[in-house]
Amino acid sequence: MYCKNCGSEIDDQAVVCPKCGVLTEGHKQGLEPKTNTMAIIGFVMSFILAIAGLICSIIARKQIRESGEKGMGLATAGLIISIVEMALSFIAVLIYVIVIAAALGSGVY
Repeated sequence: MYCKNCGSEIDDQAVVCPKCGVLTEGHKQGLEPKTNTMAIIGFVMSFILAIAGLICSIIARKQIRESGEKGMGLATAGLIISIVEMALSFIAVLIYVIVIAAALGSGVY
């Protein structure tokens, strides 16, 4: 087998070319991009603290677009879960405030 980069003859079992250090063709296909760590953190944080999950997921999506790592689905899920959780929290607080205001306005304690 010959190195595609420098043309040197290399052993068929070689992982890298001993002359130039480039991965051989047979071993390049086995390498998969790793999952973005920030995507994992964003997904987990979306269940614990929505704003932290939102921020981490946005950062993860940007990093994944630039680096080509895996994890876009995790980042997107973290983003959606965080937004839904914050919207539901806002609605719950709004209903609570309306109920308290109605109770105080009617004179019933």
